[in-house]
Amino acid sequence: MTTRPVIRWTHVFVDRPTADLGPALGFWTAVTGTKVSEPRGVQGEFVTLLPGAGDPYVKAQGVGDGAGGAHLDLSVEDVPALVESALRLGADVVSGHDGWAVLRSPGGQLFCAVPWNGESARPPVVEGPGGTTSRLDQVSIDLAPGAHAAEITFWSELTGWESHPGALPEFHLIRPPAGLPLRILLQRLGTDRPASAHLDLACSDVEAVREGHEALGATTVGRGARWTVMRDPVGGTYCLTGRDPVTGSLP
Repeated sequence: MTTRPVIRWTHVFVDRPTADLGPALGFWTAVTGTKVSEPRGVQGEFVTLLPGAGDPYVKAQGVGDGAGGAHLDLSVEDVPALVESALRLGADVVSGHDGWAVLRSPGGQLFCAVPWNGESARPPVVEGPGGTTSRLDQVSIDLAPGAHAAEITFWSELTGWESHPGALPEFHLIRPPAGLPLRILLQRLGTDRPASAHLDLACSDVEAVREGHEALGATTVGRGARWTVMRDPVGGTYCLTGRDPVTGSLP
């Protein structure tokens, strides 16, 4: 019997066009209460957003043209075992590197298997004007109708996390153990299109947080049942959701 590798930590990458990475970082450090690390990579395309307390879990990457999106890094003690598990569940290896790998889920979403570096302390919520709080705590993977069911099976089996339907029929939640910083929301779209991912923030007061984000250069795109769709200053889509920033749950 194959043992599932335990995911010790998760990171989310804010993927934005290389030419716009500076303005994107100015916005995302402001709304996450972080500062930018020294750049890494051949072209300085990777940075980590460093919180004032706790361990980092948000990173950013310059990715070329387009508005960019997001992707997950899953941190484990045994990267080859996680890659093997993902392949067995239907993923593909996009590129292998020394100690880590880029993979593609059966539905087409990119993610990475990376080594765990001892992270364990989730940063606190971010306090805003008027006592509002927010936290970047969810990666929403947006899927064509035909890919949704297979992605539920894939991410549920790969992570071993709690898996259950969301508040609306088109949502399915993959909830991590307490202490890990990011949930996965699998969203079934109404049309066929390639898989993509965006960031979700839990907000104590969506309207107040929205106003604060707009003051930093974001724009409002639309509103849903419990969320507001936004674009950051360089065009990247994300959502503000009416969930408890501490627990991640709906009120």
